[in-house]
Amino acid sequence: MHLSRRTLLASATTAAVPAGTTRREHLRTGFERLAADGYSLLSGRKAGIVTNPTGITRDATHIVDVMHQDPRVRLTAVFGPEHGFRGTAQAGGSEGRYDDPATGLPVYDTYLKSGRALADVFTASGVDTVVFDIQDVGARFYTYIWTLYDCMEAAQLAGKRFVVLDRPNPVTGRAAHGPVLHKEFATFVGRQPIAQAHGMTVAELARLFNEEFLTTPVPLETVLMSGWRRSRFYDDSGLPWVPPSPNMPTVDTALVYSGTCMFEGTNLSEGRGTTRPFELLGAEGVDGRWAAAVNELGLPGVRFREAYFTPTFSKFQGKTVGGVQIHVADRAAYDPVRTGIALLVTARKVWDGFAWRSDHWIDKLTGSDRVRTMIDAGAGTEEVTGAWQEELAAFRRVRKEYLLYK
Repeated sequence: MHLSRRTLLASATTAAVPAGTTRREHLRTGFERLAADGYSLLSGRKAGIVTNPTGITRDATHIVDVMHQDPRVRLTAVFGPEHGFRGTAQAGGSEGRYDDPATGLPVYDTYLKSGRALADVFTASGVDTVVFDIQDVGARFYTYIWTLYDCMEAAQLAGKRFVVLDRPNPVTGRAAHGPVLHKEFATFVGRQPIAQAHGMTVAELARLFNEEFLTTPVPLETVLMSGWRRSRFYDDSGLPWVPPSPNMPTVDTALVYSGTCMFEGTNLSEGRGTTRPFELLGAEGVDGRWAAAVNELGLPGVRFREAYFTPTFSKFQGKTVGGVQIHVADRAAYDPVRTGIALLVTARKVWDGFAWRSDHWIDKLTGSDRVRTMIDAGAGTEEVTGAWQEELAAFRRVRKEYLLYK
């Protein structure tokens, strides 16, 4: 079936699934729709793509390999984010500039580049269209959405077109949760004032960024999914899960991440160096009192198990620590950010060794100093989460204008 450009760029269809097919068969990513239309959106263009190991087809073939072999598209460059295009680098690292052995394409490093420096990379590559296709996990401090933002800004400065190929928000797009970033706390883990769990897809975010935050909008086109609904979790998509980064091994990790990543701002382990990062939390000297304390709160959709583990790297490497394992029983009821706050509040109460990182990284993660100062002052979970409801409501109103799926 041929898709016209207008159909390709329209919002996703909400038609019923035909008899005899399943929802999983019905969902198609932005890349799948682009390819099905013969890459007409890129016709006559020299394209470069910002992607990583998550840029794959339904049969787990990387889209760069697919596009490189297809004469209908002229792919001339690849741009790698944090962790790199092929995903060889750990957190806080990248692969640098090299030629991809599989395709011979030049790979340029975008990590920690922005503004004119990144625009110069796009100019040096010789492309006229920058394409973005990376799987996000739905959290403000996951850096790929700010790679998106920086690349959009740089493409505008360099005079390039920008195309976003959409993929599912793996933890649904039902609602936004958590505090909204305050601009004075902006970093690469949060450039602009959006909620900690934004509840949007990358195409929706791109449109919001373009209209609300970029001083001069970039020529932007988005290729949307078909068959995706906001209530769907990733493992209902029929798509293979590729870890977007080394410590995001499963969809379950993504589900808790927007809450438990806040433990990066403390002296407790966030589970790096284990097989269940961000689901296991702990430190030397923590015991079963923590799990008991947080279970007493009766948080919806989740229970906590007393757990002991030995990280192979990162905090407490090679040491046995005590803590909790998060078990989500009802995904629809679970609020990851509220749960993360409850875990912080109870950890501080039951373990006298609790401390924030000395650089106050928690402020960058949560978008202000409010969470830290309120917890230090003895505030409880409901008081802390209640403090951001007005700004969250304001963000939800703005967000609503850019939602593209039902």
